[in-house]
Amino acid sequence: MNVLILDGNQNQAVASARSLARAGHTVFVGETSTWSKAGWSRSSSGSIQYPPPNTNIAAFLESIASFVRRRPGTLVLPMTEATTLPISTYRDSLLKAGARLVLPDHSDLLRAFDKDETTRLAASLGIAIPRTTLVGTPEQAQASAPTLNYPVVLKPRASEELSAGMVRTAGRPLYARNAAEFIAAYRAMSARASAVLVQEFVRGDGTGYFALMHHGELRAEFAHQRIRDVHPTGSGSAVRVSVELHPEIRRASLAILSSLRWHGVAMVEYRKLPGSAPVFMEVNGRFWHSLPLSCYAGVDFPALLARMAESGDIPPTSGYKTGVRCRWLLGDARHLLEVWQGPPPGYPETFPGRLRTLIDVLMPVPGTYHDLFQWKDPLPELGDWIYTLQRAIGGHG
Repeated sequence: MNVLILDGNQNQAVASARSLARAGHTVFVGETSTWSKAGWSRSSSGSIQYPPPNTNIAAFLESIASFVRRRPGTLVLPMTEATTLPISTYRDSLLKAGARLVLPDHSDLLRAFDKDETTRLAASLGIAIPRTTLVGTPEQAQASAPTLNYPVVLKPRASEELSAGMVRTAGRPLYARNAAEFIAAYRAMSARASAVLVQEFVRGDGTGYFALMHHGELRAEFAHQRIRDVHPTGSGSAVRVSVELHPEIRRASLAILSSLRWHGVAMVEYRKLPGSAPVFMEVNGRFWHSLPLSCYAGVDFPALLARMAESGDIPPTSGYKTGVRCRWLLGDARHLLEVWQGPPPGYPETFPGRLRTLIDVLMPVPGTYHDLFQWKDPLPELGDWIYTLQRAIGGHG
């Protein structure tokens, strides 16, 4: 089967390309640029460049549809919300062109992408959530400021939004320790998000549950523990290890995904302190950045999803290796850099120490796999550093 992987400069795109080629599929990679790190993989049979969905959705969709018309039956795999949202919204045009898609109903996808919706869903299922307020106007922000239980985290209601024929990216969370910091953070975030979710700051380690679902029923699952995050505030794992499934997290996650009638892959995130109940954070209804670890540990999500796309369904699978460690080298370097820069404004938690972090990052751990680097396929690692340098020079962060 032909597979077109979008967002080729994402780590999960590289892992998917390797997985799907290994399973015998013919892999193509798409990006908004003329090249991508997944496109540089030996697993890729070719690359395409498409218009950015954040500037012209119609042109983006036509580019994908044109590719599929020449190769009917192609499975299209978006790797980010920025491509998943327009593809889901206008899925009929792609299906008419001959594409295969593995997505839930569009209404269910929108529910999963809405952090306020999933937070309320989790609460209705008896799952612990942070104290949460949805703020949509400056007047609401002013009225809420004196009543909040500080410190708080401000998040966009949705990471990506469709607006005027474009996809708008809302950006990363902000923090506030008092009313003045909250108002300043709200003004900054409201400029890029239609509504802001304000939540009490939950201490603890970030943890997640990863699954492949078939219309609300489980087909494959995985769990890992974060060792270091790219952002020391707790976002994007740089180093992580496969662990056994946590029964309470598993139960809560399956309750959420079943209620969403989820179809495809998803990650459900939590914060957890030892001895306390996990607190729900959000649902990511797409392939996740740390996908390489699950593949190394024995849960080959991209290959399983492709089998489901071809056959309509697959039997449930279970079991994987625990204790498998995987590292994103550049992400670990970014972690070190952010630690040395110090905590972001308003961040209320203890920040990692500079010297301890330097030692941890530089100390090799035998047996560690890498998200991108493989001796038999080295170019995606090189592409990662080049891509990051280009973004830094171009001012994209």
